[in-house]
Amino acid sequence: TGLGYRYRLHGKNVPGSPDLVFAGLRKVVFVHGCFWHRHACPRGQSTPAANKKFWLAKFDRNVARDATVRRLLRREGWRSLVIWECQL
Repeated sequence: TGLGYRYRLHGKNVPGSPDLVFAGLRKVVFVHGCFWHRHACPRGQSTPAANKKFWLAKFDRNVARDATVRRLLRREGWRSLVIWECQL
């Protein structure tokens, strides 16, 4: 890389398969879609009208999984950063 940081994309050997893995620094970056991971922005607050019960349950599972993965990473000595779709 131009700045000298080595990274891997979609690290399968790291919990949660982060989008960017900086193994030497023990840091990971997740790029979350606002809709799927329920960001506080307007895009993250919309819910499809059809089959609303299904979608709300799915979104709840996604948010719970995200929290579990970040806790596990922290326990294993990784630092994580979430970048939201609307920030890009």
